[in-house]
Amino acid sequence: MEETTLSEPSLVLTLGGLGIVAVTVGLLMWNKVSPVVAMVATPLVGALLAGFAISDLVDFVDSGVAQVMNVAVMFIFAILFFGMLFDAGLFDPVVRGLILATRGKVVLVAVGTAAIGVVAHIDGAGATTFLLTIPALIPLYQALHMSKYLLLCLLAIGASIVNMIPWGGPLGRAAAVTDIDPAELYRPLIPVQIIAVVLVLALAALLGLREKRRIERRVAAGDIELPENLDVRGIADDFTTRQKDERKDIVAKMRQGRWVYWANVVLALAVVGSMLADILPPHIAFMLGVAIALPLNFQGSDLQMGRIRAHAPNALMMGAVILAASVFLGVLNESQMLESVALSTLAVLPEGLGPNMHLAMGVLGVPMDLLTSTDAYYFSVLPLVDQTVGQFGVGSMEVAHAMLVGNVIGTFVSPFSPALWLALGLAGANLGQHLKYSFFIVWGFSLVIMAVAFAFGLFGFH
Repeated sequence: MEETTLSEPSLVLTLGGLGIVAVTVGLLMWNKVSPVVAMVATPLVGALLAGFAISDLVDFVDSGVAQVMNVAVMFIFAILFFGMLFDAGLFDPVVRGLILATRGKVVLVAVGTAAIGVVAHIDGAGATTFLLTIPALIPLYQALHMSKYLLLCLLAIGASIVNMIPWGGPLGRAAAVTDIDPAELYRPLIPVQIIAVVLVLALAALLGLREKRRIERRVAAGDIELPENLDVRGIADDFTTRQKDERKDIVAKMRQGRWVYWANVVLALAVVGSMLADILPPHIAFMLGVAIALPLNFQGSDLQMGRIRAHAPNALMMGAVILAASVFLGVLNESQMLESVALSTLAVLPEGLGPNMHLAMGVLGVPMDLLTSTDAYYFSVLPLVDQTVGQFGVGSMEVAHAMLVGNVIGTFVSPFSPALWLALGLAGANLGQHLKYSFFIVWGFSLVIMAVAFAFGLFGFH
């Protein structure tokens, strides 16, 4: 590799950039303000204090918004699209079938839990995943005296694997920061994701065997008794009934029939397939998907607009975060603060770490979930690492893959994840016990997936 000639960092820009990053991360970590406030106000105030004019700030923001606009549009329409598919109950038969397939056997229940976590998170929304899965599975776990922390661990890993999808929060954020098309960033991850699904099912079987032995010891000690005839079909029926009750007002107004269900299946495959095959850009694929899903499932403009309004809060929240991040990124990049911070960082790094800093951050990705929010990790740490290793000729794609694969599996052990708190509430669990049970399992699994991605050449040593 040719040696890169480095320019001299500016003290003012370095201090300004570090100050902006530190304040933004602190505000996000301590939950003092919303991400929108932290990522808009902090960099603008910091840039003014660093001596930039208002006209400079306008240029910085315009550049940042232009960089992330397609990603923001993709998020908004992807959330609307999958929200409508969940309205239509597209994934309910799959979850019901997996519950029945467990047959009330501890090991099969564990494997089924991991599989359900994978299927349920296809929309990329953690809250939806846990609302769909935990009420469905907790009766099964209670009847078999299985640990609710095993349930949370397997759902967390299964959902996190799927969270690599383009419309998932981590990859979308990474795409916005690096200015790489989300579909282009995702394609190399597909084989890694497939292997990760196989590995989580194997892990679930091993944890299920461990759980079975624990239950057998308790039965032998006379602490508990197992039911002779567990009514798994009744549990699956309760799941189906609950889903219908939750959507009864919608279902009564929707188009009905098996042809509608299978049309939705074809539509979902066509939208995702056209995006991954590079036939359509992601934002256009999901815009078109929403335009077809609305009349396919809902009659009349009033009902169609009503469903958009129902899913708009989630869609607009993610869109607003991405657009707010564009201000943060625009100011740091266009003012050259980020480059100056990166150059200053290189001056104090141990020899050999500089070009491999993204690998170190990937290895520490799960522990960092305990220290930084998703927004802080991808919008503050990732661009700094990207600029630093970029001085050695390491590409942004490689940096994004290393930090994404290393961090994404820890999404639902992070206390900064609102969806995790929902999951803990639904399961009647507490964070401390969840971390005690799951943290090292999740971190170990993350390192294995990093090794798989390394073997596929997504990143390497320099």
